[in-house]
Amino acid sequence: MSEYAAGAERPATDADPVHGADPVHGGGFAHRTESRDRSVTAPAAGAAPAGAAADATAVAAGAGDPAALRALTAVALEALADGAARRDGPLPAGGPEEVARRTRALITPLLPEQGVGAQDALYDVVRAAAEGAADPADPYCVAHLHCPPLAVAAAADLAASALNPSMDSWDQAPGAAVIEEEVTAELASLVYPRESAPDAVITSGGTESNLVALLLARERAQARGERTVQVLVGENAHHSVRRAAWMLGLPVPVTVECVEGRMVPAALDRALASLGGGPALVVATAGTTDEGLIDPLAEIARVSRAFGAEMHVDAAYGGPLLFSPELAPRLHGIEEAVSVTYDLHKLGWQPVAAGVLAVAEADSLKFLSLSADYLNADDDTEAGLPDLLGRSIKTSRRPDVLKIAATLRALGRDGLGRTVEHCVRTATRFGQDIDRNEALRRRTGAEGISTVLFRPVAADRLPDEAGDALVAAIRRQLLAEGLAVLGRATVPDSDGVRRVWLKATLLHPRTTADDLGGLLQLVVERAEFLAGQVPGPRQGQPAPRQGQPAPLEGPGSSAATRLQSVTL
Repeated sequence: MSEYAAGAERPATDADPVHGADPVHGGGFAHRTESRDRSVTAPAAGAAPAGAAADATAVAAGAGDPAALRALTAVALEALADGAARRDGPLPAGGPEEVARRTRALITPLLPEQGVGAQDALYDVVRAAAEGAADPADPYCVAHLHCPPLAVAAAADLAASALNPSMDSWDQAPGAAVIEEEVTAELASLVYPRESAPDAVITSGGTESNLVALLLARERAQARGERTVQVLVGENAHHSVRRAAWMLGLPVPVTVECVEGRMVPAALDRALASLGGGPALVVATAGTTDEGLIDPLAEIARVSRAFGAEMHVDAAYGGPLLFSPELAPRLHGIEEAVSVTYDLHKLGWQPVAAGVLAVAEADSLKFLSLSADYLNADDDTEAGLPDLLGRSIKTSRRPDVLKIAATLRALGRDGLGRTVEHCVRTATRFGQDIDRNEALRRRTGAEGISTVLFRPVAADRLPDEAGDALVAAIRRQLLAEGLAVLGRATVPDSDGVRRVWLKATLLHPRTTADDLGGLLQLVVERAEFLAGQVPGPRQGQPAPRQGQPAPLEGPGSSAATRLQSVTL
């Protein structure tokens, strides 16, 4: 709901040519904040809207200047800035109920009898989203494989939305189809530089890519006269692989032992031997979700080959290491996979979605072929119209490839490689900073791609269950205060006991380890306070912002009591 709702008087000054007062054509910028006073005069009742840009039914593209989109884009950018200023941090303070209350206040009623106009509607919705966002562009927003999109990619995504080509037939996407063909050829060659005919398809991300990879494996097996294919996954595998097997009616995947977060080749050997033959697909991981670890791909490929099994690599996280000559050797053996998943909305700085499934042989995609007369009639295909329907398991499909193409051209292989290297170096330095902090402890073991696990030493002084509760409470407290977005992972410690860790996944193309020192200090202070080791927050702690909960107060409470008070 705008700030001038419920009968409040709206400001009026000289006319702005793109904002009218008619509820269909524009509502006079009811949304303006105190810091952005750009008031307008509403036209007389019944007057025509002042220009096509004011019309809520104006289309986004078409011949000539896209005036409506240009004007509304300015509104959206203003709302983004205002929302970020109101949020004032990596995420909104107050917790789920408070965020929901503020968000609903901005967008209610969502379906009024009479519309509020394009400008007010757009401003309120975008500001609500921005004010309530977990912003991956903030250095302290590091919980997930959730990257800040590059401006060039976001701008290309705007163009994709305006043009709205649907990638299921050539007559809906003639130019976009060519762009996709070129992009997929480049992305396939990145994985399979020595193959003569590799290919790739654009997907919504790792979940879809893994589903399609298992589908193709099943179809290959059945084309050879086999009934099905047995999937083998590491204990570290992403849940999407097991879900894909369930969706496709495949046998329950065989789970292979992992040590220190990585699949054990000898255990895979034993697992394959126990199957007694038959088609098998081994799914290795290059970049685990919890730790960013990479399975020994070359060894897994060797063992798989010895049993006649195929290998698929889920490199949704780690695949972009291939852009870097320095880091690509970490994925040695990936080229032996029949298919590879990798996402560019993780370590590729694209807006979601930007997934890729690369295959060693283009012919293997034939199993996705489908005929629908209204999209790819045989005589149209014979006459030379490209068949796009077999490029996905979806029909209507967004042109996500446009933002990928713009980014590839903007940065080039060298720029992409150096940006990936920056993220990896930042994680290494961040880990070193943790090692130098006596109040924190980093999880030992193999280094992940750009993920660092750590926990406060204060948690180690408590019994295991209470220590884990403290770690979880620190994360929730920082979320409640709107100060940081840290992830969590439960993985074995050096003594083999599974413990809860704070997780930082560093994907920002410009953040450095120096920018993250304050984040570590926040963790230390909240750990000491929640554990009851100090009477209150240290001097210099950031003051609560308006609307956020006050820090926990009072000395003398037990650790258990303090932990119970953080219940988000």
